[in-house]
Amino acid sequence: MKISKLLNKKSFIFFFFILFSVKVFANEPADIWNIDKNKTDNEIIIQNETSESQDISEQTISIYDLNKKNDSEIESQVLLENNLENKISLYGLYDPDENNLSIDMWSKSEGEEIKKIFDNIYLKNLSTDALDILQIALLTNSNTPIINITEDEFYNFQKKFFLKKKDLELIKLFVEKNPDFQFNNELINYYANYYLAEANIEKSCEIFDFIGETTLNDEYTSKLKIYCLINSNNIDQALLIYDLKKEMGFKDDFFEKKIFTLIGFEEGSNQISDKNLLELHLSHRVIKDFDYTPDEQTSKEVWKYLASANLLEKVENIDLEDNQKINLIEKAVHQENYNEDDLFNLYKRYQFNFNQLLSAKENYKTLDKSSQRALIYQKMLLSNETSEKVYLARLLKNLFEADNLGNAFNSELSQVLLSIDETKLNPDLISFYEENLINEETTIKNIKFNNKIIHQSKLLNYFIEKKEISKVEKETNDLLKNILKDKKYIITTNDEILLESLKYDGVKISKKYLDRYSSTANIPPDIQIKINNRDLGLTLLRIVEIIGEDKLENLGSETLNFILITLNQLDLDTIRDKIILKTLPIRI
Repeated sequence: MKISKLLNKKSFIFFFFILFSVKVFANEPADIWNIDKNKTDNEIIIQNETSESQDISEQTISIYDLNKKNDSEIESQVLLENNLENKISLYGLYDPDENNLSIDMWSKSEGEEIKKIFDNIYLKNLSTDALDILQIALLTNSNTPIINITEDEFYNFQKKFFLKKKDLELIKLFVEKNPDFQFNNELINYYANYYLAEANIEKSCEIFDFIGETTLNDEYTSKLKIYCLINSNNIDQALLIYDLKKEMGFKDDFFEKKIFTLIGFEEGSNQISDKNLLELHLSHRVIKDFDYTPDEQTSKEVWKYLASANLLEKVENIDLEDNQKINLIEKAVHQENYNEDDLFNLYKRYQFNFNQLLSAKENYKTLDKSSQRALIYQKMLLSNETSEKVYLARLLKNLFEADNLGNAFNSELSQVLLSIDETKLNPDLISFYEENLINEETTIKNIKFNNKIIHQSKLLNYFIEKKEISKVEKETNDLLKNILKDKKYIITTNDEILLESLKYDGVKISKKYLDRYSSTANIPPDIQIKINNRDLGLTLLRIVEIIGEDKLENLGSETLNFILITLNQLDLDTIRDKIILKTLPIRI
């Protein structure tokens, strides 16, 4: 664990001691250095007994606590840095002091509760906000929990986090910084397969440039590495690794034939395999007239690869009488394995007569399921009246959902709804309109201040700039004086959130203003116990569990209040500040 910030603060004292230190006694190894502060004969010997040093080195030291120690204590603790590094057991990316955490943040956490929470949250579609907090909790360099949970179990939760967040750059960085992580092969495979499914070979192989000479124990990962070396024309290195793997018992005739064909050692065969994505790609690359037809058992990755490599049958070539193939495409779109636009372009190819289109709402039931959807879709496109168009869109959505294909009509539906004037909708269609409209999130550019409302005022600047407390204190009381002179102004929960956070950081607010509200937060009892025990890791997990699938800005004020009070009580102001700036200000 690097504590460069701490060293910078004390560098002057450190070099002062070095410049004026006197002879170190070789027969007294317990003496670290001798210092003559006044250049007189009075020598002050700073002694650290060997046994004491060993006792301390066995402890887990909080960097946050180190910052509170006096100079002489800090100098002793700095010498323990290398020992502490060796004792960190959790693979990660962040120093604890980045978020006011500590390397023993999990030491008091109960393993059974950890496992229960992880099992719960990994079943949810966690929001980005929840995943961001989970990322801090799981990727901070620290010791793993030890109460009723093994290191392997906790590492597995780390691995699942990466696969859930799907942040490819984060995976690449983690693998590079933690080459000994026991689940690295799975992370490498996920990264490589993601880009291989997009037929982006260069990007797929890129991760091997960041893992050095790390030993690859997984067969699939090894084959990926060998293929990537061949693809970049590093044939000798690829063959060396392959020979070493064969000596260790590796045997895969299909893989060997394909790579030897690529190298030019033997004639290619027309054997196609979709056992995994790499074998399908090798088949495609080696076979001249490659032809592969997916079916219902085809994996999502293979579907994506076929689409990316332009290997799926063109919409204009599909026989409209082949209901089985059309049903397969509809199911693939529902499973997000096939482009939604292609499906609706296919529907446009259906030929209906004038009477069928005119009476589509009455006559569609006489057709097969795919034709029903195609007819209603075409009727919807031809409709000009707002409520009629949305009525048909709702009918089409219901037809998809009746066959468990609801996801096949999401993006196209949203585009239809965006094209209409919602003010002209019949009342019974408004809820359908609101539930199915997909709005792109607006990029946040700036914070707008409103000095007539406490939680939207310029006081928010403190959480951005971290001004001196004395300056913020004056600004706070001056602003409260102006706002609260209106006796009718009611201090809201959001106002309370901001004021209480300022108080926790040392801002003294005049009693006459504090008397205008009562600071209350309904913190769940189990969380309050964790706060009292400074169980940092498990408390962060509970916060993630509570946020769940919600965005922070969509949480109720009471929930947001207790989360921020919790972070205040644990001195986790870095995380707190990010939440405040995301939830309280007006955004423009």
